[in-house]
Amino acid sequence: MKPEPSAPTLPGPVVAGLALAVGLDTVIQIAGKRSVARVPASAAAAATAEGALASPLFYLAMLAFGAQLWNWVRVLARADLSFAQPFTALSYLTVLAISAHSLHERISAARLAGVALILTGVFCVSRTPFQTGGPAGVDPGSPELFRP
Repeated sequence: MKPEPSAPTLPGPVVAGLALAVGLDTVIQIAGKRSVARVPASAAAAATAEGALASPLFYLAMLAFGAQLWNWVRVLARADLSFAQPFTALSYLTVLAISAHSLHERISAARLAGVALILTGVFCVSRTPFQTGGPAGVDPGSPELFRP
């Protein structure tokens, strides 16, 4: 009897890149929210921009945007977009948790149900066949993909 072929596994750098994408998106969302926390909801666009620009958290969010772009390009060099992108939805869970804990936002049952549906979708995507690859002749697990 032939042994059943094992399912392909994602290269470690893809897993790390996806985790970093979720973490960076969480930082962007929370830092962005906190950077305008003192700006009244009725403030004009210019006042909102001025409030954001006066906050160090705004610059943290912008730095995280740059890091997220660099990371995402690296992830996409190694994994299918249709496979990798749904994993970024996991940031809905992290943002929800931090919003409830640190920003004291009320989380309704409907919101929790929505996040549960998103997590179900991510789980379903994770169970589908995927391909990881990079430039022709380069192993997707190779550090060559991370050279400038």
